Amino acid sequence: MSTRWGGFLEQINDFDADFLSISPREAKAMDPQQRLILELAREVLERASIPASELSGTSTGVFIGAMWADYGFVSPSLDSIVQHTATGRDSGVIANRVSYSMGLMGPSLTVNTACSSSLLAVHSACQSLRRGESTYAIAGGVNLMLTPDSSVAMTKFGAMSPDGRSKAFDARADGYVRGEGAALVLLKPLPQALADGDRVLALLCGSAINNDGPSNGLTAPNPAAQRAVLGDACFDAKVDPQNIDYVEAHAKVLLR
Repeated sequence: MSTRWGGFLEQINDFDADFLSISPREAKAMDPQQRLILELAREVLERASIPASELSGTSTGVFIGAMWADYGFVSPSLDSIVQHTATGRDSGVIANRVSYSMGLMGPSLTVNTACSSSLLAVHSACQSLRRGESTYAIAGGVNLMLTPDSSVAMTKFGAMSPDGRSKAFDARADGYVRGEGAALVLLKPLPQALADGDRVLALLCGSAINNDGPSNGLTAPNPAAQRAVLGDACFDAKVDPQNIDYVEAHAKVLLR
C-alpha cells in the first residue's frame, strides 16, 4: 500500500445476535456488513417510531449500496467453509437479510455501482415508491475494510492518496482516502408521510442515473455524460439549476 491512512469504525465485531434470533455460529459466518445493516435497519425504524412487527408482510422495500466484500478473504481455507458461508459472504444478502429478518415482502436488492452504489440504491428506492412496488423503502449503504486486499488493489490502481488527504479539484490532487461507515434512511411518499404525522427530515424531489460510456479510461469521468445526468436530475425534480444553493461533489477522485 502507498498509504497507512483510513477512516475506521471501532468494534465492528460487536453484534447482538440473540436480539435478532441469529445463532452464534451463523453470526460468525456473516459478513459484518450484513450485521451492521441489520442493526441500523432496526434503529431507523425506532427513530421513525415504527415497530418492525408492523411492517411484517408489507411491501416494504430494502435497497442497499455495497461495493466490496472483503469478508470472503478473511478465511480463504476450504476447511473454514460451513453451511452458513454461502449466505454469509454473498453481498446480495446484505439487503435480503433485512427483508428476511423483518418479514418484508417488497423489492430487496444490494446495488453495486462502485462509488455511486448508495446513491443508486436511493434512486432505485424512489423509483420503486413511485411505481407503487414499495409502500416504504429502507435505503442506504455500507462499507467496511476488513482485509488489506481492496486497499492494496486501489493502491496498484493509483487511487490512494499517500499523505492521507483528499484534495479533489486541486492541482495537488493525488488520490483519495478510504473510510468505513453505514447509513440508512426510511423513505415514503410525502402525502403519506404528512398523513401519518411523520417528522420529515428531507424531501427527495428527483433523481437521475446514466453511465459515462466512452471516456479516456474505464474509471475516468465523461464530462458530457456528467452534465447530462445533472440536467436530467434537475428536470426530474422540476428544479431550475439557477435555484440550487448547495452541491455535494460525490465520489470525485482526481489522479495525477
